Amino acid sequence: MPQWLQWSLIILGLAVIALLLAFIIRHWRLIREDRRQEARAQAFQADRRDSMIESIRILAMAVEEDQVEYSEACLRIKGLLDHVAPDLLEQPPYQIFLEIHDQIQHMPTHRARQQTDARFVRKMDEERFALEQTHSDAIRRAATAIRHHRFN
Repeated sequence: MPQWLQWSLIILGLAVIALLLAFIIRHWRLIREDRRQEARAQAFQADRRDSMIESIRILAMAVEEDQVEYSEACLRIKGLLDHVAPDLLEQPPYQIFLEIHDQIQHMPTHRARQQTDARFVRKMDEERFALEQTHSDAIRRAATAIRHHRFN
């Protein structure tokens, strides 16, 4: 085999090795960056979940100390539990949050409430307060239980 052909094959082999090495390094960096992003996303989700659990506990304390309307607390706790532990909503004593939510979810809130006729709003408030009165013991028990619940 002529010497020029040997050198050409050696140079071609080195070029292929260099290209493969560049390809490997590029993919290794992409994989490393994907792992970093995944770790950041998991940390963000964990922080978000911890924040939701803390909000649930604060709402439960507010119920226990009569600092919030029970119906509002039930709506908020139910919404947070949907993200944190939706299976709890089907278990006693926590199911009261879902029951209250289901019974008052049709009522307008915020801007819609402001745009609704005052007599209709008063009627809905009376209905809501009667519901709160009827279920006040169950709501307080559920609030105490959820405040002490150990979320996984």
